[in-house]
Amino acid sequence: MRKFIRKAVIPTAFIMLMPTLAAGDPIEGVWETEPDRKNLISHIKITACGDKFCGQIQSAYDSSGKKVQTPNIGKKLFWDVASKGGGKYGGGDFWIPMINVDVVPQMTLSGNSLSVRGCEHVVCGHQTWTRLSK
Repeated sequence: MRKFIRKAVIPTAFIMLMPTLAAGDPIEGVWETEPDRKNLISHIKITACGDKFCGQIQSAYDSSGKKVQTPNIGKKLFWDVASKGGGKYGGGDFWIPMINVDVVPQMTLSGNSLSVRGCEHVVCGHQTWTRLSK
C-alpha cells in the first residue's frame, strides 16, 4: 500500500498543483511605467525571486515611442518585495535611478494597473504602471 501511495498519489497531487504553480502571482509580468523626469518610459519585468518578487528594467522608450539605450537597462529596479495579500505588496528595496536612492516600496495591484509608491524620509514618489503582458 505504501508503494502505491508513493507511485500514484504523490505524482497525482503534484500534477493537480501544477496549474497553480505555473500561473504565478498576479503581479508577475511586464509593466509599462509613466514617463520619468527625462520623459522616458520603461518596461519593467516582475518575476518571482524565491518567495518574493523583483523587477528588472527591460527596455526604455522616448516620448515618441522610439526605443532608447540607457545604462539602467538590465538592472534590478526592486527586490525582496513580498505579497501582503489583497493586492498589496511591500517591503524590500526599490532603486530610483534618477537620484540613485533606495526606498521601501508599497505597491497596490488593481486589475491591469499597479500603483507604485516609495518614500525617502518625507519625500515620496508615486506612479501608476500599466500591464503589458503576463
